[in-house]
This record gives sequence, C-alpha cells and structure tokens, in this order.
Amino acid sequence: MERIASFTVDHNKLVPGLYLSRRDGDIVTLDLRFKKPNTGDLLSNSEMHSVEHLIATLLRNSGCKDAVIYFGPMGCQTGFYFLFDGRRLSLEGAVELLKQVFAAASEFEGGMPGKSPAECGNYVNLDVETGKAACRFYAGLIADWTVEKLAY
Repeated sequence: MERIASFTVDHNKLVPGLYLSRRDGDIVTLDLRFKKPNTGDLLSNSEMHSVEHLIATLLRNSGCKDAVIYFGPMGCQTGFYFLFDGRRLSLEGAVELLKQVFAAASEFEGGMPGKSPAECGNYVNLDVETGKAACRFYAGLIADWTVEKLAY
C-alpha cells in the first residue's frame, strides 16, 4: 500500500511553521504546524477550535475568499490545513494572506464567530481570548515567513 505523504514528515523533528504539503492539480495544501511556545505541547481542544473559527471566518471574508477551499484542523492536532485554488492565489499571496488573517485574529474585536448551538455542534469550548492568544503566537511565528521557507 502506498504511504501517505504526510506520514513521511518526521514528527520528532517537526517545528512550528508554515509548509507546503502538496499540490493536487490546481489545489494547493499548506500545513500550518503549531506547538505551544517553550513547551512543545500541542494546542488544547479549545485553542484548536477557537483558532479554526477565527481564521476560517477571516479567510472567507477576505479579498481572496474566492480562492479559499478549506481551513481546518489536522487529525493529529499538530496544526491546520489551508487549501486554496492555485489559479486564484499564488503561494506568495497565500503566505501574505495567512500573515494578514493571523495578525487580524490576534486583535479580533467582538464575539466568537459561530458560537451558538445553531452554528456549531461544540460551541461550548470556543473562547475568543484563547483563540486570539494562539493566533498571536502564530502571527509572530510566521511574520517573516517566505515562500522559500515552505519546505519541510
């Protein structure tokens, strides 16, 4: 059986960052890898869920929203996938877009998007301040990221 490409990433050496995972035709997948600063711990369920709601909302309301295909958590809980249409958004543009939305999320004002029983099946573990703090960490991490740094 063919080995899944993401299983070839050595998670013992994995560091937080932004990486090009794959290209499937026009669909580009970026891996946003997170670990808590100074501990190496993964994000908590509340942190993961809160970041997901903030960033997905900001991406889908950005000027590049027509290029956004998906933003959501990895099953291994080491970060997030960002899938976009490479015909509508370049790698350089995607890196800049992520810098912008994480910076905006770290200063988000207002209530948590999608925090109600009608909008989210697990709305109780959403917290805007928790999400902002995790986004602030990641915004700082990728502030100087470039396309050249996208390689695992």
